[in-house]
Amino acid sequence: MPPFDVPEGDPFGPHNLPYGVFSPPGSTRPAERRVGVRLGDHVLDAGGAAMALGSPYASLLAHPSLNPLLAAGRTAWSDVRRALTAWVTVPAHQEAIAPFLHPLSSVTLHLPFEVADYVDFYASEHHARNVGQIFRPDAADSLTPNWKHLPIGYHGRAGTVVVSDTDVVRPSGQRKAPADAAPVFGPSVRLDIEAEVGFVVGLPSRQGTPVALGDFRDHVFGLCLLNDWSARDIQAWEYVPLGPFLGKSFATSVSAWITPLDALEDARVAPPERTHELLPYLDDSQDEPGGYDLRISVALNGQVISEPPFSGMYWTAAQQLAHMTVNGASLRTGDLYASGTVSGPELSQRGSLLELTWNGRDPLELPDGKRAFLEDGDVVTLSGWAPGPDGVRVGLGEVRGRIVGG
Repeated sequence: MPPFDVPEGDPFGPHNLPYGVFSPPGSTRPAERRVGVRLGDHVLDAGGAAMALGSPYASLLAHPSLNPLLAAGRTAWSDVRRALTAWVTVPAHQEAIAPFLHPLSSVTLHLPFEVADYVDFYASEHHARNVGQIFRPDAADSLTPNWKHLPIGYHGRAGTVVVSDTDVVRPSGQRKAPADAAPVFGPSVRLDIEAEVGFVVGLPSRQGTPVALGDFRDHVFGLCLLNDWSARDIQAWEYVPLGPFLGKSFATSVSAWITPLDALEDARVAPPERTHELLPYLDDSQDEPGGYDLRISVALNGQVISEPPFSGMYWTAAQQLAHMTVNGASLRTGDLYASGTVSGPELSQRGSLLELTWNGRDPLELPDGKRAFLEDGDVVTLSGWAPGPDGVRVGLGEVRGRIVGG
């Protein structure tokens, strides 16, 4: 079977075509990395194919990073996608394309873009309520007073965003349990996951100019699954009054594949009904549906422990972008912002161990033993898909990380 005769129903068929960066077999130098497009269980060298076909888009694709393509803007994104679709579906291109297809198992995948800034949000009402009930059990409302008026977020550390399959070293830091007389220093003993979705900014914006809700698709290129690893014990001691710092900044894992928004048209859905009137810059009541129906699965050592639904996120990616820039903060090509933990109303839909075990009170029963939080050697895998055209699934590149001792 020719490589681009992808089996019918393959979630990485021509309807998807996510972008990544890879090294061909035998290549070790960073300069030899190539922009690739996933097609079934193969990777197409997009830059090489573009040059072979005399495409005007070769200059955007012949780089060791997606950043030039990201910076080119929405018209270029759509044009390149149409060209790629034709290259892998029109039989006349088969002979020219074949030399640039590599088995996925033979290549090395890399972080697909240079991360400029990283911001993490807190957009799931179910997650926020669970956290509130865990840490503020006597509060009249488990949500903070501002939660339904604005998307809460914090600035993370761009330099520690890593690609899937990068080992995560258990972080060390200060921690202090409520009963302890003084803080101690050492490896985190409450290491956690957060199943999230990351959004990748392509077109930058000028400082002092907010990005409106309706301009979301002009600036955001695509999305990926993201694991915001969290050291809960370090976080609990440090976060008052300025929020997360060392408990979050040691590693954030992202997929090697960025799914363009254009591949997710059939997955767009309306967000949950708003219960508070929103200020005009966040009011999306008259806009096109801003949510995405993404089905996420979380596995710990191969055992599925949660299936969080992204469609239930209270704040949309467009609202997060509008809020992130409403004060005049500028966007840069390669900015990454994350949704916050994705959790649903059911126990089986909670996107963190903090919630699944209720802060360690109710450990998970797994084939290899109980887990309240992560142990050295544990492997966490996020995978997912979205509804596509004619009932086919759009696969999302998985995110996998193994915990190693610090």
